[in-house]
Amino acid sequence: MSSSSIKDKPAFKIADVIADLTRGGMPLRFEAYDGSAAGPEDAEIRLELVNQRGLQYLVTAPGDLGLARAYVSGDLVVHGEHPGNPYEVMQKLKDHTKFRAPSASELVTIVRGLGLSNLKPPPPPPQEHLPRWRRLMEGMRHSLTRDAEAIHHHYDVSNAFYRHVLGPSMAYTCAVYPSETATLEEAQHEKFDLVARKLDLQPGQRLLDVGCGWGGMVMHAAKHYGVKALGVTLSRQQAEWAKHAIDEAGLSDLAEVRHLDYRDVLETDFDAVSSIGLTEHIGVGQLESYFTFLRDKLKPEGRLLNHCITRHENRSVRTGAFIDRYVFPDGELTGSGRLITEMQDVGLEVQHSENLRIHYAMTLRDWNRNLVDNWDACVEEVGLGTARVWGLYMAACRVGFERNEVQLHQVLAAKVADGGSNGFALRPTWVS
Repeated sequence: MSSSSIKDKPAFKIADVIADLTRGGMPLRFEAYDGSAAGPEDAEIRLELVNQRGLQYLVTAPGDLGLARAYVSGDLVVHGEHPGNPYEVMQKLKDHTKFRAPSASELVTIVRGLGLSNLKPPPPPPQEHLPRWRRLMEGMRHSLTRDAEAIHHHYDVSNAFYRHVLGPSMAYTCAVYPSETATLEEAQHEKFDLVARKLDLQPGQRLLDVGCGWGGMVMHAAKHYGVKALGVTLSRQQAEWAKHAIDEAGLSDLAEVRHLDYRDVLETDFDAVSSIGLTEHIGVGQLESYFTFLRDKLKPEGRLLNHCITRHENRSVRTGAFIDRYVFPDGELTGSGRLITEMQDVGLEVQHSENLRIHYAMTLRDWNRNLVDNWDACVEEVGLGTARVWGLYMAACRVGFERNEVQLHQVLAAKVADGGSNGFALRPTWVS
């Protein structure tokens, strides 16, 4: 249907308007509560708009945020896919989530057809965080207080829920798959071991793991490398889980996790520092102070391994509205080149960079599978709306990694000693 045909149709139909305003056309079958439909009739997957509130979400936030609000609330129903893994929907809708701008005459026709009542935004779902401008009123971005609130929003959901989704490893960062057939647990073990090998951990050394999550790296380093490891996290629930897991594993003489901002760590002279999945929360404007702080925690010849989500280019970009409101408040990404530049500018010597983009797509695939397999237990633990948020977020992110819109980089650097030594062998020692 051409864009000029909205005003020419004899009867105003919701599906016609939504399809006409969708960039590139409607790639799925879309059905609305007024009986209208658009998109291919033989589509295996259907989207059903079941009520007026869903329409209000779509037209008052025309993009990924409006779609997310309607989906999370149950006002936009997917038929043909499990709500814990709407991957096929995300694949097909990836380039179609933003409405094109209607002309002035189209806008008048739309307003008349939809009615003014549908242009008033309903209250957002309870899972939604405050918009950025509201957060700015409550504190500067990346202050200690505001960072703690952002971490609480995402990570203090439910340890039981995370256990269902992440599996026994409780590792909520990109895994490293040694083969196409490796399990998620095997891949998470390989990720921690790869970090340990890159850091060249040795018995008796000291490791600082910032943003340690549920203590996976800390326990791996202590158990398999005899390292005395300290982890810090802003999530109280993560810290409590990790302390219990450390005691259960009999590692309390070597491993420790504290509920603490990394900026409040007082100890120095660590042999190694690992940062696995923290940099995404730091903010690009804070990278200089971040890497300076980590550099100053190291001994001469000490190593830093930074593992984080990156962009395919070096511009800094804030996350989209859905990710910002529902998943990672205040999140911001940049490219590996920017990370390397910031490391070098504070005097760290970068030795190696590795892109694990495809591994993250595989990790998200397996988390989605766990969510589906444990759907009833997850819904019972956190509620249907939150479970839908996680299915949507992981499926959408998987598509982003597959399409090279986002990447995952490990960057390895060293604190060079006064005489210029860095402690590295002539060739990499971590590759088997």
